[in-house]
Amino acid sequence: MNLRAARPADFPALAAIAASAYRVGFEGLLPPAVLARFDFAHFALRFALETVAPTLAEADDTVLGFHLTESCHIKMLFIDPERRRQGIAAALLANAEANGAATLESFRDNAPARRFYERHGWRCVREYTRAFDGIECAFVAYEKP
Repeated sequence: MNLRAARPADFPALAAIAASAYRVGFEGLLPPAVLARFDFAHFALRFALETVAPTLAEADDTVLGFHLTESCHIKMLFIDPERRRQGIAAALLANAEANGAATLESFRDNAPARRFYERHGWRCVREYTRAFDGIECAFVAYEKP
């Protein structure tokens, strides 16, 4: 597995992974109408507008996942749902940390993500609610000591 900065040509693969990871990871956490808005087109536009290049993990020219970290905050960390439990997310998280990542946010009820971050030494420092795509959602803030 190789980690590198994403290039614009990689954005379609990243958008496909993000959309798939949202569908699988947030089903039951977000209403179907909200979840449906986070599709390939949404993420393709998001990556086109980002000012920071995501870091991607790839093997054999196949994108496996990515993280998007800006100003020491992990904004996104997603892997292809079919590639779970292969160490990809751990490698991406370690890369983000090595490059200064110290904070992130998660849906409060996203138990698998929370277990993952806590296994890797992240500490929940605050619970709160905020608007997310027009609805109030419960979140948690994490820090890496």
